[in-house]
Amino acid sequence: MYRTHTCNGLTEKSAGKKITLCGWVYRRRDHGGMIFIDLRDRYGITQIVSDPVNFADAHKVMDCVRGEFVIQIEGTVRMRPEGQENKSLDTGKIEVLVSKAAVLNPSKTPPFEIDEGGVLGEEIRLKYRYLDLRRDRLKNNIILRHQIIKFIRDFFDKEGFIEVETPILIKGTPEGSREYLVPSRLYPGTFYVLPQSPQQLKQLLMVAGFDKYFQIARCFRDEDQRGDRQPEFTQLDLEMSFVDMEDIMKVNEPLLIDLTKKFARNKKIKKVPFPVLTYHEAMNTYGSDKPDLRFDLPIVDITDIAKKCEFSIFKNTAESGGVVKALNVPSGAKFTRKEIDEFSEIAKIYRAKGLAYIVLQGGELKSPLTKYFKDEEIKEIVKRCKAKDGDIIFFSADKFEIACTSLGYVRIAAAKKMNLIDENVFAYLWVTDFPMFERDEETKKLNAVHHPFTAPKNPEELKSNPEKALAKAYDIILNGSEIGGGSIRI
Repeated sequence: MYRTHTCNGLTEKSAGKKITLCGWVYRRRDHGGMIFIDLRDRYGITQIVSDPVNFADAHKVMDCVRGEFVIQIEGTVRMRPEGQENKSLDTGKIEVLVSKAAVLNPSKTPPFEIDEGGVLGEEIRLKYRYLDLRRDRLKNNIILRHQIIKFIRDFFDKEGFIEVETPILIKGTPEGSREYLVPSRLYPGTFYVLPQSPQQLKQLLMVAGFDKYFQIARCFRDEDQRGDRQPEFTQLDLEMSFVDMEDIMKVNEPLLIDLTKKFARNKKIKKVPFPVLTYHEAMNTYGSDKPDLRFDLPIVDITDIAKKCEFSIFKNTAESGGVVKALNVPSGAKFTRKEIDEFSEIAKIYRAKGLAYIVLQGGELKSPLTKYFKDEEIKEIVKRCKAKDGDIIFFSADKFEIACTSLGYVRIAAAKKMNLIDENVFAYLWVTDFPMFERDEETKKLNAVHHPFTAPKNPEELKSNPEKALAKAYDIILNGSEIGGGSIRI
């Protein structure tokens, strides 16, 4: 038997027992003849001790080992001397006096310290992935992933779902992303495709009568590399028959609540049931179809006021079908000109021409804009924005999408600068009623926003006004990130 216990399996109740452990040398300390080693496996750490007098052979082995050697030891569990306990370890009250030791695998000096929590470059981490996986952060993430997946499987099993593993080699179909091709040896010139998702396969399961399906599905997408894009990833995939959007929410919302309570106990869910916003409401109020609701900072529409003002940029935009939006930042009057310019540069990244602003300070309004508005118009803007002395109001005038999106990113930047984001809060949100189609700027053709199988909210609009048609599609948002989504099928 290679081991009788793991390196986290011994307690004070084990004192006096003879045991066998295997593991990696984590830390080694030579204290004037006696050698102390923290022996590590994936379960934890146990301190082992050599005795050069009574167990000379074992001591010689422990004297030659270094960091990341894999060793096997036999010994007797004993209590640590009083005052030498380590409260940070589950095994901190005991140690093992080694009577026999053997090196199972020596190690070269690692290119980085396994026991240090410092930041390492991605290149060296990937080159020595097997070493990186020994570090606590990554190891614990993998264990957590396993626990979450098991929790999800148990949850859906109780809800009457059936887990089905769908094929990986399939026929190519248009789903929005480029696909990976796998050449066929038996049929030269033909290719399999790796699935972007099990979309069509799970719909076949519905046709076959499997009304509640789920899968921990591997997906493949040949996309440009970005922070939120991966060539392969795993998703929770599910499908249901004879349901509407509310039924889907009733299944998934308890799952997310239970997952949060189980695995993110230090996080507080901001609101239950989760708020629901339409796509238009989210864009209009927060400048994003995945808004972060941990903080408020709503965007306000002042297009009707802009039509009456004398500021040509605002007036012309409003009269030509565009919009003028305002964002009030509490206590933002303290922003320097450099900081205001930085916000304007953020808006320009998202195609805005820049930002106008009004500073409320010392009972005065400081801005070149004020001379273009009547007093009652300025008062109405301040009222709508709920602005107070010490605040700053930013303005963006453009097409609806550009004005909202640019202020949406300014909103996030302002919240970060003003420390308005509570990192201990989970703000879940459902976003519904997405546009059915979007127009390609190059081809001018309408393309499905979600996928071709999405049901329209009002089928009549597909013929009369397809550009205004809404889809029975929904996303689940967490703290400004889309973590899931789906749709009712046609």
